[in-house]
Amino acid sequence: MSSGTSGSPRDFVELPSQFMEHYATEPEVLAVYAKHVQTEELIPAELVEKVRAAATHNQGFKTTEFIAASLLDLKWHELTPKQSAAVEDVVRYENDVLAAYGKPEMIETRYRSPYFAHIFSGGYSAGYYAYLWAEILDADGFTAFKETGDIFDPVLAKRLRENIYEAGAVQDADVLYRQFRGQEPTIEPLLKIRGLN
Repeated sequence: MSSGTSGSPRDFVELPSQFMEHYATEPEVLAVYAKHVQTEELIPAELVEKVRAAATHNQGFKTTEFIAASLLDLKWHELTPKQSAAVEDVVRYENDVLAAYGKPEMIETRYRSPYFAHIFSGGYSAGYYAYLWAEILDADGFTAFKETGDIFDPVLAKRLRENIYEAGAVQDADVLYRQFRGQEPTIEPLLKIRGLN
C-alpha cells in the first residue's frame, strides 16, 4: 500500500524521479531506445562517452552556483517579516549575503530573488537545498546498483520499490533510505558523477 509523498521531506520527494535519470545512458537501456530512426543502428559508444564527458563540464561552477542559491534562500528565511520588509535594495542584500560566503564580486548572481520562485513558493521556501541533497541520495542509491554489477538487480530493486517508491511518508525518510541502501548515504558517488573527485 502506498501513502504517496504527502508529508515526505522535499529531498525524499525528488529522489524517485532523479534516481531514474541515471538509467538513461546505461548500455542496457540505450540498447532499447537509442537507435537511428531509419537504420536502427545503436548509438555509437564513442558518442555516449562524449555525452558523459560533456555532463561533467563546468560542474564545479554549477555546484557552487546552486549552493549559493540555497544559502541565499536560507538567509531570506532567517529574517523576520519586519526585517524582510526593511530590505530596500534586494541586489545589495543578495550581494552582501553571498560576499559573506566568499562569492567573488565579478561573478554575477544567477538566481535573483525577484524571479527565483523557489525562494518564496512551491513548497521549497527555505528548502531549495533539497534538490542537491536528493542528488546525493539518487547518486548514492544508483551506485548501489552499479556495485552489484547488475543495474536491474532484483533484490536491490525490491528494496528500492518497498522503501522508496511505495513507502511514502510511512516512516522517517532517513530510516527508509537506510533500509533500501543498507547504509548511510555518502557524497562520494555524486562527486564522481559530476567529475569532482
